[in-house]
Amino acid sequence: MFSGAGVPCMPAPGIGEERVSIERRGRRTAVPVMSTEVPAAREAVAVPVVEGPPASPEALEFVRFCYRRSGVSWPELYDEMCATAARGSYRGLDYESLATFGISFALTEMPRLAAMTQRIVDEERGARGPVIRVALAG
Repeated sequence: MFSGAGVPCMPAPGIGEERVSIERRGRRTAVPVMSTEVPAAREAVAVPVVEGPPASPEALEFVRFCYRRSGVSWPELYDEMCATAARGSYRGLDYESLATFGISFALTEMPRLAAMTQRIVDEERGARGPVIRVALAG
């Protein structure tokens, strides 16, 4: 198949209403294709959040370690956790090793991971106590 400009194209995955250039040179261009078919209505789908097993003490310590290093909360803490896992900075544990303790960076696990990190952030901030600011006369 070729677009109107003579560029090789193939149907885009999914609905098939658009054709995407498969040519590797330069920019890829999408070429709309007129269709008499009416695509099925897209409805929001509720994805249930299934509670996983309770977090292991090792998983909680990993999150605490990352929080203490960075001092940031979600979603920045997620970035710190990914970097720590990639480097094996926490006790030499990488992504695979952390998964055995219940730390998964998969999109489907985000709500559970976010809740776990929020719990640790709340605990850590509560343990510090209130911050007192003093203005110095100068």
